[in-house]
Amino acid sequence: MNQTTNTILMIRPVAFRMNEQTAVNNYYQKILENTTPETVNEKAQTEFDVFVEKLRGVGVNVIVVEDTLEPDTPDSIFPNNWISFHESGDVVLYPMFAENRRLERREDILDILEDEGFVVNDIMDYTSAEEDDIFLEGTGNLLLDRANGKAYCALSPRAEEELVIEFCEDFEMDPIIFEAFHTVNGERKHIYHTNVMMCLGETFAVICIDSIDDKQEAKLVLKHLKESGKEIVLITEEQVNNFAGNMLQVRGEDNEKYLVMSTAAYKSLTADQINTLEKHSKILFSSLDTIEACGGGSARCMMAEVFLPREI
Repeated sequence: MNQTTNTILMIRPVAFRMNEQTAVNNYYQKILENTTPETVNEKAQTEFDVFVEKLRGVGVNVIVVEDTLEPDTPDSIFPNNWISFHESGDVVLYPMFAENRRLERREDILDILEDEGFVVNDIMDYTSAEEDDIFLEGTGNLLLDRANGKAYCALSPRAEEELVIEFCEDFEMDPIIFEAFHTVNGERKHIYHTNVMMCLGETFAVICIDSIDDKQEAKLVLKHLKESGKEIVLITEEQVNNFAGNMLQVRGEDNEKYLVMSTAAYKSLTADQINTLEKHSKILFSSLDTIEACGGGSARCMMAEVFLPREI
């Protein structure tokens, strides 16, 4: 199984704004003062377009799909939460916490991928769990170590243990389940998505181990990462607040590997951390300030990896 892909799906926003329905447990979202919704969306579109240009500039195959004005989907820029694409030809649809995020699911995206020469064999649909208020938001919650058959997941209001286990049974992966927290107004609150505090590359892992308050759980996660041969780069909670955990390794031209992140994430890293990461991957970063502030997500959240097989 490949851990990285050359093809990613991205959704270009048309009405991006702070989503009031997700702000209840995404403490990274902020209200931008003295801005109109139009200005916020224009800035987000500019950040998106520059980001796509940088990715394509190094040979990443970016499939861009325009969002639609109807229905109202302010978070559509983060498709990795509702869909994932697998080498088996399986496509997975996930149950979403916020009702307006459920409207992001679009069947036409599968048609677009098939038009691009990808094969869809089967659709695994977990979305009926929404009826029981059970959620699992895609590769936001599930960090998949495809090569080693492991799925790391920090439980939260958006990630239920029973569904993590069901996913792992369906895809024959070992679940590594823990809880991750950050300090909000002096209180420890669950981090809403695993991919905010952790990133898995082919030969390395970036993780805020301080966010795993239970020492036994922290030891277990580190043990699994080391067993899988990952060099571990530890980041701080302050770096997590700058989205330094929200990175994704992709493949560009000539299979060159790139670790993709925002400018804020890159600037928060120390020289030692950058040197360690550059042993494993080139680094590519782009400014996503507006998207990070209003959306509470960053570079990794914007990219849905396409691992589907191609037509022969």
